[in-house]
Amino acid sequence: MTSSRFYPIGTPGQAWGPADVQQWRARQVRQRSYADDVLAAIEPLRAQWDVESYGEVVYAAAAQGEERFPLMALRSRGWRSTLPTVLVTGGVHGYETSGVHGALRFAAEHAAAYADKVNLLVAPCVSPWAYERIQRWNFDALDPNRSFRADSPAQESAALMRLVAPLLGQFAAHIDLHETTDTDESEYRPAVAARDGKPFEPATIPDGFYLVDDTGNPQPAFQQAILQAVERVTHIAPTDGEGGIIGTPLVARGVIEYDMRGLGLCAGITGARYTSTTEVYPDSPRATPEQCIAAQVAAVCAALDFVISDKR
Repeated sequence: MTSSRFYPIGTPGQAWGPADVQQWRARQVRQRSYADDVLAAIEPLRAQWDVESYGEVVYAAAAQGEERFPLMALRSRGWRSTLPTVLVTGGVHGYETSGVHGALRFAAEHAAAYADKVNLLVAPCVSPWAYERIQRWNFDALDPNRSFRADSPAQESAALMRLVAPLLGQFAAHIDLHETTDTDESEYRPAVAARDGKPFEPATIPDGFYLVDDTGNPQPAFQQAILQAVERVTHIAPTDGEGGIIGTPLVARGVIEYDMRGLGLCAGITGARYTSTTEVYPDSPRATPEQCIAAQVAAVCAALDFVISDKR
């Protein structure tokens, strides 16, 4: 019932106003450093990558003053128009840690193996304010991964789309690195229902890795190639009691589909033939943080191997 309280902010049944957003924002505490964890990790990569800032996120909070975050991307050195181009993104949701560190580890330890085979563009941490707060939303209580659309209200999403825009039509693949966590059910789904003035309907968090394909452009062979590689690192999510994953029917083992462009998802921004959103489960008793990062790296490498071997 909409009259029952399931989240500490807002009035049940009513969408949040500015005061509610401010109350939510005041609860967000900086818990880690984007500069230390991401920018410092990028610095040594300048020896092998072209490193560029593709914009800046700027937020003005009364308590902290103005906060500025440079948005950084890694671009293959020796870019060649004859090669397939692949985008790798992490940290669209800042709390999804293995996506950020998986992208950075891939860039540091594995990308060299693909030199002269693909052009790579890597944006390892799309949402730095949220990364520091271990939060899904940005400063404005917006989900960047529902904001990849024209006139985006999310600075993070708009900046990434500007980075990608000159390369549209050139992308062969885009792999977007995510996690599904226990806090999706305990915090973020209740928060979004409260923000939007809707009832909260509990769901089940899947224990394991899964992928999201695009309903408008399904590529089952691509998804299976990624799953097969990841399964050597960590387990694949089983179905829930209704035969799906997070309330969505399976299209294959470990694979569901979303309307990437219609929902404003990051994986829909390139128009690439091959797209996938990874979903690692870091709260599983069967997976360690190291396995989660390794699973993201395995997913990226499998996606690249598939693209390189594709003769169509």
